[in-house]
Amino acid sequence: MGKGDYHISDIYQGGYSSLKPSYGDVFTGYRINAGSLGLTTDPRNANVLQEASSKLATGVKQIEISAVQPEVFESIPKQQLKELNRLSKLTGVDISVHGPIIEASGLTKDGFTESNRRSAERQMSSAVEKSHEINPQGNIPVTFHSSAMLPGQITEKGKEAEETLAINEETGSISRIPLKERKFPGEEGKPNVEKELNIINKNQWKENIRSLVYYANQGERALRDSEILAKTAAVEKKAGKELTPEEKEAESHFHMGTTFLNDSYRNLKTLFETASTQCTTEKERRVLNDFANEIKPKIEEIKKAEKEKDIFKSVRLRKEILEDGVDVLDSVSPQIFKPLNDFAKEKTIQTFANVAFDSYKKFKDKAPIISIENPPIGGAFATGEELKDVVEKAREKFIEQATQEGMSKNQAKEAAEKVLGVTWDVGHINMLRKYGYEDKDIIKETEAVAPLVKHVHLSDNFGFEHTELPMGMGNVPLKEILDKLGKEGFNAKKIIEAGNWWQHFKTPPVKETLQAVGSPIYSMDMAPYWNQSLGLQQGYMGGLEGQWLPQINYETFGGGFSQLPTELGGQRPGAQGSRMSGTPME
Repeated sequence: MGKGDYHISDIYQGGYSSLKPSYGDVFTGYRINAGSLGLTTDPRNANVLQEASSKLATGVKQIEISAVQPEVFESIPKQQLKELNRLSKLTGVDISVHGPIIEASGLTKDGFTESNRRSAERQMSSAVEKSHEINPQGNIPVTFHSSAMLPGQITEKGKEAEETLAINEETGSISRIPLKERKFPGEEGKPNVEKELNIINKNQWKENIRSLVYYANQGERALRDSEILAKTAAVEKKAGKELTPEEKEAESHFHMGTTFLNDSYRNLKTLFETASTQCTTEKERRVLNDFANEIKPKIEEIKKAEKEKDIFKSVRLRKEILEDGVDVLDSVSPQIFKPLNDFAKEKTIQTFANVAFDSYKKFKDKAPIISIENPPIGGAFATGEELKDVVEKAREKFIEQATQEGMSKNQAKEAAEKVLGVTWDVGHINMLRKYGYEDKDIIKETEAVAPLVKHVHLSDNFGFEHTELPMGMGNVPLKEILDKLGKEGFNAKKIIEAGNWWQHFKTPPVKETLQAVGSPIYSMDMAPYWNQSLGLQQGYMGGLEGQWLPQINYETFGGGFSQLPTELGGQRPGAQGSRMSGTPME
């Protein structure tokens, strides 16, 4: 660049006063008292006592034990839990726990079983009991994700969903169902989840009936062609006579027909059970109930015939039940496949309600707070509306259980509201951006869940990956989010989750966060604020606004550049003289 092209404005736009409360590009516009901020321990390290002790050096007053991997949580020695309690009392630091990430619904990659759900419930209850050891006298917050492996069903903003997930409740298997516009006459229409599920349920049920009828017909044909001669063969056999080839063949065909018939009869019973649990209308339930009452006498006769070893009578009665049963089953339409999201939500609600009530029964008013966190967008129940529904319905189930055990409804309601709430992760909800959503959408989701919030996780990102930076370094609309959380957000403990900052920049994220949230430097809630310190000291956020600015550098250090921020190649403060001692030649 030639001399004529040089302008001082190219490198210096003019400083703005560090006395201004809004000083600094990093300031988010929302002030948080430093006393409500906390750090997490390293989630990879089960030596939580050492981790917590190292975090005390930063001066934070909140520490969250973050053992999110189940195997790490199980590796924490029980002795350390009591030591954490002593450490908390000694230092005055409040401790919370991020419990292991467990799929509360009980779903796995192989599908759903109730035993898996109960196992998840027991594991979460164990984590709550361990957390209680850290603070037996208080309501320690214990955070669990609303889902772990279950995929969410976020639709791109302004677009229709391209598919939905459904579960066969009988088998626990999960299926992807494309949502496409129907063009066949009589079925025309835009994609519709309910309509597609109805079609699939109807087709699946008809296929089950066809399979039942096919094998029943095979059995019926074999029996019809062989029954008379088979009866003769049975008499001859009983009399000790040798069977003719025709009688042997008839006996073989009869046994084959009996096998087909018995298989069909077992299938009939299975389909009847499915229909009994999956039919949704009162009319269908009545049809099934009438059929059950009608065949009860025949079933008793079958049992008597089997006891008397009268196989021919047993076969005849089964055939009669099958003939009537096929007609009955063909007249109903059970909902075999259900929306996965609805099914999983019901199971998730059950798990959280049970965990909370079990904890309350053991610890009463000292029970830990079960704080349910929105997972990164892409997981189930990750939006404010969904999370609100989970927590409110879990509270309802808690109240139901409590009143059954003798608590008044008012007491149960008060307890439910105390021990069940939300951990709102501002970085996770910001990931709605990858689906085309904007600030206003993120804020709307926050507004939905605001009254339920008991705990806040602070991490910044750009909305596309689950990265964790200190606030002010991405595009999370923190001020608007916390404004919407109102009193709940202001009073909640706010835990700094900045794993990617630790990973790449190797320093604690405390100072950067204090600057981003404009915390008061002193204990009084007034100026000066940490964001005003940017121009007075070297640091990452100081950058070109720090001691390198002419008005700062010249007045404080003379004309040299040795005091550049270390990120720009300078040396640490204090190493190279001052205005009084002079500066080195460069």
